[in-house]
Amino acid sequence: MKNELQNVLSGKSEVRYGAIIQSIANYLKNGSVASTETKSAKYYKEQEATRLEDYILQANLWIGDIDFSQYVSEGAEQKVYLKDSEHVLKLNDSIYYESWLDYFYNLLLHNYFFPDTAYDLVGFTKDNDVLYAIVKQAYVSITDKTYLARVKSFLEENGFENTRNNDYFNPELQIILEDLHDENVLTRNDILYFIDTVFYLTDSFWQK
Repeated sequence: MKNELQNVLSGKSEVRYGAIIQSIANYLKNGSVASTETKSAKYYKEQEATRLEDYILQANLWIGDIDFSQYVSEGAEQKVYLKDSEHVLKLNDSIYYESWLDYFYNLLLHNYFFPDTAYDLVGFTKDNDVLYAIVKQAYVSITDKTYLARVKSFLEENGFENTRNNDYFNPELQIILEDLHDENVLTRNDILYFIDTVFYLTDSFWQK
């Protein structure tokens, strides 16, 4: 599976809604310089954002007609708006990630593991000079309470070990999955739906 995930992140294998995300990730990766060679991680991400905005302009991915009156909620990392009766839009500024590339890898990993709530990257916008990616996701109505013990059991059955609180690590795949509290994993008709995930790659992920 690790090799399959490497192929997904590098654009060699398909994943739901993955084409545009893979295209952007490869664009950023091909033009990246190791952050240790730059002044700081913040400086690196600023330079990366500039390159990303060049891509957005070339690919005509700027979106300026978001209906902000359909506001639903927000957290530290994103703002949520109702798109229609079946979808929400999520605006994410990648604050949880050291780079935009890491954020796009997170989207691809989520879409691989949880295709029923896959992120569809529809474009980008800026608000108060902050760059946001806009993803569309299926709206999940809640019918039952989510029990974190059940989430833990499900993840352990799939190779993820609980490291602390709501954070997990898969030693075979060398990926980290965090922030799986009961607002990010919902239950509908006794089925778990992972709607907000935070994936990270370890330094060993790309090793064969």
